[in-house]
Amino acid sequence: MKTFGFCGMGKEPEIALYMLHRFEEPFISGPPDGKRGSGAVFFRGCSLGCVYCQNHKISFQAKNGGNENIKSEKLPDVFLKLQERGAYNINLVTPTHFTLSIVEAVREARKQGLVIPIIWNTSGYELPETIELLKDTVDIYLTDFKYYKREPAQRYSGAPDYFGVASAALDVMVRQRPELAYGEGGMLKSGVVVRYLALPGLLSDGCRVLEYIYNKYGDNIFISIMNQYTPQRACNFEKYPELKDKTPQRQYNKLVKFAQGLGITNAFIQSGAAISESFTPEFD
Repeated sequence: MKTFGFCGMGKEPEIALYMLHRFEEPFISGPPDGKRGSGAVFFRGCSLGCVYCQNHKISFQAKNGGNENIKSEKLPDVFLKLQERGAYNINLVTPTHFTLSIVEAVREARKQGLVIPIIWNTSGYELPETIELLKDTVDIYLTDFKYYKREPAQRYSGAPDYFGVASAALDVMVRQRPELAYGEGGMLKSGVVVRYLALPGLLSDGCRVLEYIYNKYGDNIFISIMNQYTPQRACNFEKYPELKDKTPQRQYNKLVKFAQGLGITNAFIQSGAAISESFTPEFD
């Protein structure tokens, strides 16, 4: 009998999709028009509940018990297959609820010849104890830092404690991977990348997030300031009318200007052309 937690998943990892993903940061997936990419493995279920989630088809619908489109391959085989296809890395997307199985799968894949970096692509809502388990498994932490204040964290993700949880987890990530290291072609080999997604109307909160992480970690981490928020049909716009439109460019420009004023230079920003549904993988 399966035991389900908030994520809606059982013990065994369920893969919704794996692919060469070319729309991450350039030092993770390479050029978007290249033949290679990041070896993204999208897991079903999620330990957070963001109302605007772009992966809602696998994060939330999975909780309803559907078993369609589950990839049956074993994780080590998937990792090695992606490496053979030319993946720069193995990019584990929303992996937290399968941590123990992933640690074992990476260990086994490395015995069979896996040599490319492992990325932990997470919402940031992690327990420090979970991150401690990953110190010999993960090379790159690619973590969101979604909110500073309790109010938006509660409203949009049902997690009023988000800042405290995410900041504690980030401390452990940076302690494990304290410096950014690059390999051939400028591809990231090790380190911490913190993503902030600009949501409509949250300029002040975004500024507080950037101020906090830069004042604490400086140039030891890379900061990705994203403007790719895309309204999702699954979002209840009657309840969240402020999310029915993309983030205004003027808001994003102010956020970038604030970051520059802080002295942030080790950062990635997106042009207006980057806002596209091409960032949302097709899970059907």
